[in-house]
Amino acid sequence: SNPCLPLLVLQAAHCQMIKDLSACLLGQSLRVDCRYENKTSNPLTYEFSITKDNRKHVIHSTISVSENIYRNRANVTMHKNLVCLHLQSFTTSDEGVYMCELKATNDYTGNQIKNITVIKDKLEKCAGFSLLIQNTSWLLLLLLSLPLLQAVDFVSL
Repeated sequence: SNPCLPLLVLQAAHCQMIKDLSACLLGQSLRVDCRYENKTSNPLTYEFSITKDNRKHVIHSTISVSENIYRNRANVTMHKNLVCLHLQSFTTSDEGVYMCELKATNDYTGNQIKNITVIKDKLEKCAGFSLLIQNTSWLLLLLLSLPLLQAVDFVSL
C-alpha cells in the first residue's frame, strides 16, 4: 500500500517534500543543496548528516546535536525552497553518503529524507551564480544601478 495515500487530503499534499539533493565544490568548501517544495508555512527543521564506515555523524542540525568535529566547520543557510549546507576545508576524509532530513513542525508525515554519495574527485564546481547569491549586496547594487544607467542614457539623448 502507498503510505502517501492517507485519509486526509491535507496529508497527501505533504508527501514529496524534498525534490532534489545536490553537492558541489565551492573553493575548499563542500556545498550541499537540499531543495524542497514548500507546502506549509510551518517552521522547518533540518538535519544534515554523513554516513561513513557504517556510522552516522550529524554535521548540522536543528533536530539533534551535531558532532564536535563538524560544528566549527559547518553552517547552514535557509532560502526559499532551499536548505544549504556549507562544510569548510572539505577533504577526502569527508567523503561518504550525505543525508538531508527535513521536517515541518506539526506535519503529519514523517521526516523527509534524501541521500547523495559525495566523492571529492567526482564533485563538480558550484555554478558561478551561487557566488552572486552569497554576495547579495553586490547583486543588489547592480540591480539598483540599472535604472540609473538607463536614466543617464535618456538624459544624454
